[in-house]
Amino acid sequence: MARLFGTDGVRGLANGDLTAELALDLSVAAAHVLADRGVFEGHRPFAVVGRDTRVSGEFLEAAVVAGLASAGVDVLLLGVLPTPGVAHLTGTLGADLGVMLSASHNPMPDNGIKFLARGGRKLDDAIEIAIEQRLREPWDRPRGGDVGRVRPYEPALDDYVTHLIGSIDHPLVGLKVVLDCAEGAASEAGPRALAGAGAEVVAIHASPDGLNINDGCGSTHLGSLQEAVVREGADVGFALDGDSDRCLAVDHEGTVVDGDQILAILAQSLLERGRLAKDTVVATVMSNLGFVHAMREAGIGVRQTKVGDRYVLEAMNISGYSLGGEQSGHVIMSDHATTGDGILTALAVLERMATTGRSLEDLAGVMTRLPQVLVNVPGVDKFRADDDAVVAAAVAEEEAVLAGQGRILLRPSGTEPIVRVMVEAPTEEQANGVAERLAEVVRTQLAL
Repeated sequence: MARLFGTDGVRGLANGDLTAELALDLSVAAAHVLADRGVFEGHRPFAVVGRDTRVSGEFLEAAVVAGLASAGVDVLLLGVLPTPGVAHLTGTLGADLGVMLSASHNPMPDNGIKFLARGGRKLDDAIEIAIEQRLREPWDRPRGGDVGRVRPYEPALDDYVTHLIGSIDHPLVGLKVVLDCAEGAASEAGPRALAGAGAEVVAIHASPDGLNINDGCGSTHLGSLQEAVVREGADVGFALDGDSDRCLAVDHEGTVVDGDQILAILAQSLLERGRLAKDTVVATVMSNLGFVHAMREAGIGVRQTKVGDRYVLEAMNISGYSLGGEQSGHVIMSDHATTGDGILTALAVLERMATTGRSLEDLAGVMTRLPQVLVNVPGVDKFRADDDAVVAAAVAEEEAVLAGQGRILLRPSGTEPIVRVMVEAPTEEQANGVAERLAEVVRTQLAL
């Protein structure tokens, strides 16, 4: 049986793969696992629960809360709040468990459940496996006053916005910013935080109706942001995703600045201020070779992990690094957050612009991107991608052609039923050719 938990919680089609029954059962199992591990020992347990703007989040929230309360866990309802906001409040409120209902950048019909441990950190793999193993087991249910109590936590949004504004030292007065909120969880928090820090903010896609999250907007659809930045004469634009744990940018001319470039900008900023722990940044194997070369030229070490912000976080936590991230726009600044935070990232980039007087275009020039092509191959058995001999032989053949002047990465997605083929090469034409040939092999060999 395939694992329920992917690299970022449990995701699936809401009311299809991810039902109210499953949400309730997962919450009960999580409560039991944490109780058996002594997390609740000596006090009455409590959890915080937040969600993004998807309409399905309403019934899934009710199911999660029912599961937790029935297992004797008190619950504070945070309402619509970004994932990093839930993580922040899990820590500051001293909650034993945080729960976020979101499928991040996925289409509206999907949803997901992310569990956060005490302190706001993601659960480790061992706990997630234990939760799956405890699903639907017989248990003694609490009665009377031992069941959990449920109430809203009204200051949630204010607390989170105050935290965000406090993350920077220099006001952003004089900077005009377009912020694409993806019709998601940051539609209120994002504009408030940037404006509160002194920027002039033009918010777009900030009128969520439960159905329009990520619909042609946000970090996976940058076209409308590029147009708005040029039209408004803004200095910069930022695009968040549905739960605001990632951020991509565009400069004043509408040119995209990806997560690698953002990470490079922030790494140099922290290094200059003596705040880059061990003079090292954590990235993933998907990071562009140009990023790796630029960091090493700047005297910054690069620690690379498997794809997934959970693995970036793991490396940061184990070794005490202060900055890490992914090309997709997940950027983690451990001095201020326990997870990727798109609004926090935007504030940090804006502060760098404000303190240096340099444009984002100029700052992003710290690295030169090697042409990189990513092809997503759907409709295949992603679990066979690492073991198929024919696919492996095709990859080896193409690597020989590149002769060390590029690289190939083929991996199953941790959150979607697809295989990703990533190729870097000296020219875009060459990268496209290699990627398309390998994608066809994957499509044929791993077809369902």
